[in-house]
Amino acid sequence: MNTSLVNSQTVTAKGDGPAVDVSGATSRVFLVTLVITKIIEQESLDLSVFGSADGTTWGAKSIAAIPQKFYAGETPLLLDLTAHPDVKFVRAHWEVARWGRGTETPMFEFGATLREIPANILKEATAEAKALA
Repeated sequence: MNTSLVNSQTVTAKGDGPAVDVSGATSRVFLVTLVITKIIEQESLDLSVFGSADGTTWGAKSIAAIPQKFYAGETPLLLDLTAHPDVKFVRAHWEVARWGRGTETPMFEFGATLREIPANILKEATAEAKALA
């Protein structure tokens, strides 16, 4: 599974991405990648991921979040749904803020992808981590 959580777009206010069905994934572990391509100074972006059993009712609390971002670039996030067996859909939610001089309206151009991490790669990485410990 390799899909878009947020299509690359310019945003000036908070919002939500579409519901993404993850029920068919063989693994319950995913890599979320936030890519900020354009930004203006003195603003912040918060991106979080919410889960749902039916794709319409979303939890009040996010199941994962990327720390607040202030600059362009890529940020990865490991999304492990093994502790959330009821989650069949995920969606991204973003909040934006701006302060200081100039316009008060924030402006970010960003996108986010969701990629399933195959079980064999997880097993290999876990074994390697245990060997290093």
